[in-house]
Amino acid sequence: MDILMIAITALVFLAIGYILRFAYAKTNVKSAEQVSERIIREAKLIAETKSKESLLEAKVIVDKERKEFEQEIREKKQTAQTMENRLNQREEHLDKRIDAAERKERDLSGKEKELSQKAQNLNYRYSEIDKIKEEQRKALERVAQMTREDAKNSLIKSMEDEAKQDAAILLQKIEQDTRDNADKKSKEILSVAIQRIAADHTADITTSTVQIQNDEMKGRVIGREGRNIRAFEQVTGVDLIVDDTPETIVVSAFDGVRREIAKVALERLIADGRIHPARIEEVVDKVRKEMDGRLKEIGEQAAIEAGVPGLNSEIIKLLGKLKFRTSYGQNQLQHTLEVTWIAGAIAGELGIDVMFCKKAGLLHDIGKAVDHEVEGTHHQISAEVAKKFGESPKMINAILAHHEGFDTPKSAEAFVIAAADAISAARPGARRESVEHYMQRLEKLEKVASGFKGVSMAYAIQAGREVRILVEPDNINDGQMPVLAHDIAKKVEQTLEYPGQIKVTVIRETRAQDIAK
Repeated sequence: MDILMIAITALVFLAIGYILRFAYAKTNVKSAEQVSERIIREAKLIAETKSKESLLEAKVIVDKERKEFEQEIREKKQTAQTMENRLNQREEHLDKRIDAAERKERDLSGKEKELSQKAQNLNYRYSEIDKIKEEQRKALERVAQMTREDAKNSLIKSMEDEAKQDAAILLQKIEQDTRDNADKKSKEILSVAIQRIAADHTADITTSTVQIQNDEMKGRVIGREGRNIRAFEQVTGVDLIVDDTPETIVVSAFDGVRREIAKVALERLIADGRIHPARIEEVVDKVRKEMDGRLKEIGEQAAIEAGVPGLNSEIIKLLGKLKFRTSYGQNQLQHTLEVTWIAGAIAGELGIDVMFCKKAGLLHDIGKAVDHEVEGTHHQISAEVAKKFGESPKMINAILAHHEGFDTPKSAEAFVIAAADAISAARPGARRESVEHYMQRLEKLEKVASGFKGVSMAYAIQAGREVRILVEPDNINDGQMPVLAHDIAKKVEQTLEYPGQIKVTVIRETRAQDIAK
């Protein structure tokens, strides 16, 4: 680039000189030539100077690049030498490993041959042992006069009998130890739980009584040719019993809510004095609307007493209906609250989820509020109600499993709900049942116990709280008695419904007789 500039500069100066020479040719040719020559000399001098400077710079650049190239070559040679040294070292290591592997292979080959020889020797010895065993077996069969299969079966039967006997004894010991420990601990927990609640009990039945001032009012309630009483029974769905009982009218119905509506409506009609079909329909309709609000108030109060906030309004209403429902003469709402309190107390003693147990106790029998309207057992209906309002599978399992035989408890809280329900149902005075139902329950209990092999007689005693079983001593020995008692107890749990628990007692008697002559 610098040489080109010098050449261009020289040409420019030559052109300038030529022009000057031409301009001044006529006046001062000699002077112009001198000036031109001077300019040319200066231009050549400048061009030579620039050329030398460019060559010098080019030499410096070439020298610098040559040194850099030589340095790069030296570094690459050093790197290549390092890699070559590493490869040589690796090659040496590989050679050593190959030598070691070859030595191991030779050793393994020798050991393999040795093991093969030992295996052949062992096979030979095994065959000799088998021959000796076969000879001994034949000799034993000749001496014992029993084949190998007969001896095996006899030994197995003997071991089975001995194992059953040992298992029965061990089972009895384990059950006794467990019963002693569990009985002591459970009594402590239950006593604390029960002492922490105080519940009043009222027995609601299927009838309600309405007091009147005089017997003249009975005629007004009946009406001309019975039109008032017929209209009242048709509108309310209950039966009115107007008999010779002085100053009393009886309202009868299995539906507690319907019976309460009829009772309140009849009291208002009697207080008002105007009793005719139109007035009856008006009053009953008004009382029925008021009952919805009353059920909600009862349910809310029950939820507050139970300590379970945030319940759905429909569940609140169903809780209110339980106040007018009974089970074996026990008020269902009172039973539900008792279960809630007891379950919460037991959960607190055991250190598990108290709020979960309270809520499960409050919902465990919620299906009884509508079991006369929906098909299915109250367990299934209660579980469906809980599922409808978004309760967890754990809660649904606790509801289904609060009576044995419907579902297996899958959590500690489910066992607590079952225990609390049994405590509330079995406490003295909690439930009443009819004589007919009582006799049927005792008969079923005796029938279940008598259905087992070896049972001679079975008697239900202590109001069905215990069943005593007499067994045939020739068919049932002492070791089999605990197993039989356990099997009968399980069968009773699976097939019968009963409050509380039933004690199963198995009795075996052996008699020896002789005659004096």
